[in-house]
Amino acid sequence: MEDGASLGKTMPLHCDCFAFEADFTADLRCIPMAVRRKLDLAGIKLKLMHWSELAAAERQHLLAWDDSPEAVADLREHLLTRTRQLPAGQAGTLPLPADEPWQQGQDWPERVLTSCRQLGLAPDPAGWSRLSELQRFALVKLSHPGHEHRNLPRALAEFQLLQPGR
Repeated sequence: MEDGASLGKTMPLHCDCFAFEADFTADLRCIPMAVRRKLDLAGIKLKLMHWSELAAAERQHLLAWDDSPEAVADLREHLLTRTRQLPAGQAGTLPLPADEPWQQGQDWPERVLTSCRQLGLAPDPAGWSRLSELQRFALVKLSHPGHEHRNLPRALAEFQLLQPGR
């Protein structure tokens, strides 16, 4: 599969997107968290410029791409090959993630807790262990230093992590 033309135009909408992403996932104009996680797993730095140059069917296909280790390896090769053809040039590579905070299911990462404190939010202490890896990934990404944290409260509410009365 070399470009969007080879992807079915009638591919059904498959959206593993979160409600807090709803303002941009209808047309996939931004990279959803589900795709961003797959990119991190594949060690690919895909810029928004690359994403924008892909056809809508290609974006949908990337969203629906399996995240098994074999599929992620295929995704890496596919994107390195595909982006070579784009005006933005080939996507960059990143180290493959190992023991990232979002890959740990026991304790809240300090970075997420710090961002919550800055916003006056108190997440459920036991909540982190109930989350899927994708949910943990989203919270870690939404807690990056320097990030405006606009969607962090929305994500915490969506994942039912805010303590009552907070």
